[in-house]
Amino acid sequence: MPMNRQQFKKQLQRGLNVVFGLEYKRYPEEWRAIFDVSSSDKAYEEDVLVVGLGPAAVKPEGRSVAYDEGGESWTARYVHETIALAFAITEEAMEDNLYMSLGAKYARALARSMVHTKEIKAANVLNNGFLGGAYAIGDGQALFSTAHPLWNGQTGANTLSTQADLAEASLEDVDTLIQTMVDDRGIPVAAQGLKIIVPPALAYTCERLLTSPGRPGTPDNDINALKGMGRFPGGYTVNRRLTDPFAWFIKTDVPDGLKYFQRVGMKRGMEGDFETGNMRYKARERYSFGVTDWRGVVGCHG
Repeated sequence: MPMNRQQFKKQLQRGLNVVFGLEYKRYPEEWRAIFDVSSSDKAYEEDVLVVGLGPAAVKPEGRSVAYDEGGESWTARYVHETIALAFAITEEAMEDNLYMSLGAKYARALARSMVHTKEIKAANVLNNGFLGGAYAIGDGQALFSTAHPLWNGQTGANTLSTQADLAEASLEDVDTLIQTMVDDRGIPVAAQGLKIIVPPALAYTCERLLTSPGRPGTPDNDINALKGMGRFPGGYTVNRRLTDPFAWFIKTDVPDGLKYFQRVGMKRGMEGDFETGNMRYKARERYSFGVTDWRGVVGCHG
């Protein structure tokens, strides 16, 4: 149904001081600090894990060299969703409104709604990361798990076995976990944590942990090892759509971790209906958020 004069009756007569509520300042796109961007020209994208070779073996004198085999393992699939929203306004409502251009104002509100949905879609990759079932990644595990199956029969972890709030000790534990990650054949991958991802309530803790010259929260004269060793060179980023005020995450430099595929960029359109005179406005885009290699991100729910 189109919006009509009944919905804007206060604005049909003079006497109002101000009309507000449609426009506010917006934060920069927060998802861009977390996800690597790729384009797509297909209905969906698939990333397949290809496993390499294991450690080399000792070759006894005069014996044949040992052979090893790799191969394809599990697949991560990105199915692009269509996100769209529209509104319509009657011709009379636009003609008789005395305080604002309804079409222009609501067009900006439409863009704001589209951005908000994209931020939620991105943050939910992390918000749902401790859940299995429908939220499991390609290897059948929750995104954040201590039991990611490896080709060699062992398991890998991208979360602590005992969850912990963000603090100096837990951040060092996660940093150690990242440095000891291995590939599916058990060979170290030389991973490094790049940046910390937190909800607003943990930004103050991050600032103290990463910028204090001494150990934060102690009377000791020890240096801040995380700062001195240059850990997390990307600092921290705040995401306001994270739903758990105690959960925190680390993006690593492992490639093909958190990914965003853009299938169709934002398209806006408007048209008038000849018979009714109503104006219709629409915004639409297609994209997908997800994760391929779980080593690309570490999470703790506190």
